[in-house]
Amino acid sequence: MSCAATPDFGAVATGVDLPPDEVIFGTSPAMRAVRMKAEKAANTNVPVLLQGQNGTGKEIIARFIHYTSCWKGGPFVKVNCPAIPNTLLESELFGYERGAFTGAYGTKPGRVELAHRGTLFLDEIAELDPAMQAKLLQLLQDGQFWRIGAHSGKQVEVRVVCATNRNLPQEIESGNFRQDLFYRINVVGIHLPPLRERLADIPALVTYFHNRFTKQYNLEVHTPSSELLRHLQDHPWPGNIRELENLIRSYVIMGSEHVIHTELLNGKQEACRLELSPNGTACLRTLTRRLIIDFERKIISQALEAHLWNRKKTARALNISYRSLLYKISQTGISRTRTSPMEWREKAASAD
Repeated sequence: MSCAATPDFGAVATGVDLPPDEVIFGTSPAMRAVRMKAEKAANTNVPVLLQGQNGTGKEIIARFIHYTSCWKGGPFVKVNCPAIPNTLLESELFGYERGAFTGAYGTKPGRVELAHRGTLFLDEIAELDPAMQAKLLQLLQDGQFWRIGAHSGKQVEVRVVCATNRNLPQEIESGNFRQDLFYRINVVGIHLPPLRERLADIPALVTYFHNRFTKQYNLEVHTPSSELLRHLQDHPWPGNIRELENLIRSYVIMGSEHVIHTELLNGKQEACRLELSPNGTACLRTLTRRLIIDFERKIISQALEAHLWNRKKTARALNISYRSLLYKISQTGISRTRTSPMEWREKAASAD
């Protein structure tokens, strides 16, 4: 099987770079259903539609389908539909012939052609305009397409995987998406649950991202504590796995759990706004208590570090009793982070 040359826009991937299966799918029933559908889809050359919120891992599932299929030796070509202007999208997808328009000094294959005997991944397909939707429908119907300026069509064998964070039936009702195209791409439909519905998978994801980033940045940072993992599982995760990935990246670079506590506090402040019902009602006492606990955690953690984790000095500095400090440390789930010997010496010198 021969593969087309890699284009200059870096859209073709031929190497396997996926997390382990246990990290991708975890243990939740919803993700077990995702795995079952993905494995069955990989064994047949049918279009697949991945639906889910931003950051739920739709591209990872698309790559899993590709690399577990009989065409895993072929290219994986990704098209980020919103990132390409409509005026350029047709030429990027289908290519063009020399002289097709001003500036077309040579022949250029499109991404569809480059995905021959591989997988074409159309990310955020709902962003395609109606004209491009019609051209894509023809490709799915008979595997044929035309380069811009060509006098004859070309035939390709390609698996098409589409992804979107929108509700396509609603887009059809509003006239933004073709109903016949929806039926074509939704032969196998897979819904990816948000991270808040698979909280049991967070420890495995944290470990994976921690190991990945410590290796990438050549840093030695301890794994987040069990107390912190429990707080991570209480977070609503509006940004899903992508938000968790970026949070662990920041933690590895900064080397302090305070980074995570700060981000979680900001996230819970946002969650409080989201938890308001449409008529503006909420349990003010519960939301206020949650914010107070998170704020106290941040202040106490900073005070403990400033006093080298001497709890008696910290209690005096905060003007509270020693017993009250111990209770709040337990209540807010504060855990001591590792400090390098040089940091200890610098802090001790400063304290003296």
